[in-house]
Amino acid sequence: MKMTQSQLQRLGELGCSVDSLADYPSAKDRDEAFRTLEKAQLKVNRKKLETYRATVKQPKLLELQETIAACLRDKGFIQVATPTIISKKFLEQMTIDKDHKLLNQVFWLDNNKCLRPMLAPNLYEISRNLLNILHKPLGVFEIGSCFRKESQGSNHLNEFTMLNLVEWGTPLESRVDRTKEMAQWIMEAAEIEEYSFETDESVVYGLTVDVLYKNIEVASSSIGPHPLDEAWGIHDSWVGIGFGIERLLMIRDEYSSIHPVGRSISYFDGIRLNMK
Repeated sequence: MKMTQSQLQRLGELGCSVDSLADYPSAKDRDEAFRTLEKAQLKVNRKKLETYRATVKQPKLLELQETIAACLRDKGFIQVATPTIISKKFLEQMTIDKDHKLLNQVFWLDNNKCLRPMLAPNLYEISRNLLNILHKPLGVFEIGSCFRKESQGSNHLNEFTMLNLVEWGTPLESRVDRTKEMAQWIMEAAEIEEYSFETDESVVYGLTVDVLYKNIEVASSSIGPHPLDEAWGIHDSWVGIGFGIERLLMIRDEYSSIHPVGRSISYFDGIRLNMK
């Protein structure tokens, strides 16, 4: 007799590995095994919280953001912080109109304002202004919350933390190699060694380089000149790549779901708080 779905969910939320649980001779044996596993994992999790209070004192999500930001600053990139509320006009400049599937995932505040579903619009706008002042090549990055009405699968969150980095003025012949180099900085900062690159070309996005961990997309890139550039007054060659910080954490720390490492009041730094 196998564990029930609710028992498996509870053990999974607590951090138990449920892939290799045995069959049990009876419901009584199964329920007793469940209680034993739950009690043991609760003890482990309480110990983790005590360790956190004594020594860690910072969520992994924020620690990784700081590590990556320090890495990029050392590489000569400048960090920006832009608003989480953006205008409908900015989405339209990204060609996200009524016919775009992403529009249905946007959290609207009113008819003209929404919570940003991506960092790219603000990065385009602030970069356009910076390029009028600073010389190229110019590296710019932002780490911040984005919001989408996701399906709540194990790899998605309604609020998630994006990292976008872009370099303006990259020589045309170096764009692919530079994109891979920038991706390597982030994967090394996140302490993820096993990953691969997948290069593709489409009519809409042009040449792209994605970063994959097994079958999970960790990052996607764009290379300019790009068809969207004209709407933002950009006329340079460039490379840009975006990562989901929670997804990097999920992979690095081997969580089966992204929810324990996201912004939450049910989990604390990966630990399920319901311990009764």
